[in-house]
Amino acid sequence: MFNFKSNLESENKNNTMKRKTFLIRSFSTLAGMLAVPAPNLLAHNPSQGQKNKPLVISTWPHGMEANIAAWEVLMQNGRALDAVEKGVRVTELDPDVTSVGVGSNPDRDGNITLDASIMDEHGNCGAVAFLQHIKNPISVAREVMEKTPHVMLAGEGALQFALANGFKKEDLHTDLSRQHWEEWKKSHEYEPIGLNNHDTISMLAIDSKGDISGACTTGGLAFKYHGRVGDSPIIGAGLYVDNEIGGAGGTGVGEVVMKTLGSFLIVELMRNGLSPYEACREAVMRAMKKIPGAEDLPIYYIAVNKQGEFGAYGTNRKFEYAVYTENKGNTLYRSDGVLH
Repeated sequence: MFNFKSNLESENKNNTMKRKTFLIRSFSTLAGMLAVPAPNLLAHNPSQGQKNKPLVISTWPHGMEANIAAWEVLMQNGRALDAVEKGVRVTELDPDVTSVGVGSNPDRDGNITLDASIMDEHGNCGAVAFLQHIKNPISVAREVMEKTPHVMLAGEGALQFALANGFKKEDLHTDLSRQHWEEWKKSHEYEPIGLNNHDTISMLAIDSKGDISGACTTGGLAFKYHGRVGDSPIIGAGLYVDNEIGGAGGTGVGEVVMKTLGSFLIVELMRNGLSPYEACREAVMRAMKKIPGAEDLPIYYIAVNKQGEFGAYGTNRKFEYAVYTENKGNTLYRSDGVLH
């Protein structure tokens, strides 16, 4: 579970129970918000192999718009890496998505801090963590991948790198994000409870050459402790791609995803013969087995394999994900899950 206490404070049973209560209450609220299906929402039958190339898959309804931008790249015989970067940039710039990029709900000190990662078909990857004042962290992550010998830059160092490479320092707040923070302070007395959402966008794409790339970007948990970093910039946790096998991405409670390296696990399960759906399911079940209370938290995965089959699974059936293929167009699906 989350460690919301300072390292200087001792752990005790009361604190443990408080954290469990907080997580269950907070994410139950999120699940309720996601319970109403969109008009074009379809249930995904995992027994039907979906063999499509090119393909784009992304998390949550805001993935629909992101998919359109990614698909434009693929229809011009573009590279999957360019597609996923362009796709998730749409979500990062959308002020109505309060969990990614511009207008994200801030941490408990009122700061918007962003995490992102990107990975290409050659196994190259880049990430930024705890980045402030930059609208498109996914593009900074790509610059880290292509212009440095490193995988991740964080905090002030990531910001300075971004500014040195042409990115502008900007205020990422919107009137809505400021309003949410002011309301939260009044109702929660500076305690990190009552989270509104945590709808990371993870995206995977297969291009006309059959190459796979992925991207993951988020504003993180609303009203988190200043300095908290989730799974999104962690290669193998929030995102992983192996071009010989497939790719996977996560969304939900980052701490659980980090503890189980869910995306890497899914790709390895596919390497051993499981379908994307079966691999996502096994990763969720593994988390529920190993992490006390995980069954009460939203943990969701998407995956594709080299054959162009896709799948998703979660701790409940509230998760929605978007898939763009040539034969079905841009479609929103409701994933299967452990609980209704």
